Amino acid sequence: MSEQKKIAVFGGGSWATAIAKMLSENLETVGWYMRNEQAIEHIKENDHNPNYLQSADVDARQLDLSSDINYTVENYDILIFAIPSAFLTSELNKLTSSLEGKIIFSAIKGIVPETGLIIGEHFNIHYNIPLENIGVITGPCHAEEVAMERLSYLTIACIDTEKANLISNSLKNWYIKTKISDDIIGTEYAAMLKNIYAVAAGIAHGLGYGDNFQAVLMSNAIREMKRFIKKVHKMKRNINNSAYLGDLLVTGYSSFSRNRLFGNMVGKGYTVKSAQLEMSMVAEGYYATKSAYKMTKENGANTPIIDAVYNVLYDNKNAKKEFKKLTDKLD
Repeated sequence: MSEQKKIAVFGGGSWATAIAKMLSENLETVGWYMRNEQAIEHIKENDHNPNYLQSADVDARQLDLSSDINYTVENYDILIFAIPSAFLTSELNKLTSSLEGKIIFSAIKGIVPETGLIIGEHFNIHYNIPLENIGVITGPCHAEEVAMERLSYLTIACIDTEKANLISNSLKNWYIKTKISDDIIGTEYAAMLKNIYAVAAGIAHGLGYGDNFQAVLMSNAIREMKRFIKKVHKMKRNINNSAYLGDLLVTGYSSFSRNRLFGNMVGKGYTVKSAQLEMSMVAEGYYATKSAYKMTKENGANTPIIDAVYNVLYDNKNAKKEFKKLTDKLD
């Protein structure tokens, strides 16, 4: 990759805004696709996203903003997708431009509902993107702390080390540290699973369980994550690394976690639908739970936490009773 690659972000939410901010620290021009034309005009005039992460200052002069997904795909080489997984298919259906030769990095921490695939697998299978042209950007990192320029860490995963390093160098700065990994499947599944465990942590909090139980829940969650990922992609990995354990902890404990907030509302007695309506952001863990539960039944992984969350969210089981049963399965 001797020639300079042009990088664009896809999405208009908090994480897309945070990534655009990080990239603009290092690049002269950053492509940015979002469907909301009013938000684009606001950013051009005021240097911040009016709907998400309003405290994040961006220099609109560095941003090539567009509400035309085909324009951004055609004019950029590396495409970083930060569109919520629930809306990815509808956005990709707008494409008339080819993705051939493009390098795809996923910053989406979820499952494509229509296919039940993690984002990298979805692009590989349905858009014929070679695995060496697919990467993952994962935490532990909350967009809100990026906006405040608090020290944060990212893991960039790609089979092709050169591409991982390119993205790493484009994102890191004085408040962002990065490391690279070749575990694109494991890190992306970990990013998806930690949202389910954050929902579980939120439900437990809503039910009145305290810090002691939360510590046991997270301890069991990382071991459950290890069992799940080992079933779908066996390779040598340290599950205690930041991309796995670190991302789980920040999502399970942080007040910024939308998945924990969603679970907390359910634990307090909100219906799933009412909790979703009250939130202004998508809780990826809701969609991930259904796909993860189906996979565990197919591959035989022992996942009592995923099972409990599924029973509450999709089988309308009583949260208090389900989590009482769960407490007897944890150690």
